[in-house]
Amino acid sequence: MSIHSKRKLIHIGSFILGFGFLGALDGIIFHQLLQWHSVIMETDRQGQIVSDGVFHFAVTIALVAGGVLLWLGDNPTDHARGIKLVIGGFLIGGGTFNLVEGIINHHILQIHRVKPGDPHALAYDLAFLASGILLILIGRVIKRQGKGKRDVQIN
Repeated sequence: MSIHSKRKLIHIGSFILGFGFLGALDGIIFHQLLQWHSVIMETDRQGQIVSDGVFHFAVTIALVAGGVLLWLGDNPTDHARGIKLVIGGFLIGGGTFNLVEGIINHHILQIHRVKPGDPHALAYDLAFLASGILLILIGRVIKRQGKGKRDVQIN
């Protein structure tokens, strides 16, 4: 497999891993620990638990897929900027999760809010989106650091 192909797997794998990780954190923190919401709020408790279960299953698949792609991409330290690709891609993937989930579930479908019933629910929703934007920006900065260095395969 070429260096370019391995770098692409590292890039995609770290993005998917970050996407799945932030999804898992969302489920653990907001769904389980704080119990602020479930994926689908306008249903009975059993429906909320099932919707959360489907969500957790999906983010678990993302975590496994991201890990497998990173493994197939080889050791990131064997590539110039490899670690920066992993960290940057991870943060971009996590930020993308927050943006996609926030825009679709909180604003378009309105199936839940970050903290429903709170007088400042919109502020929580906007902070969730802002955290996604911040993660994406930080990830992009990290990935761009050292750009222009040539890849060197270390054997």
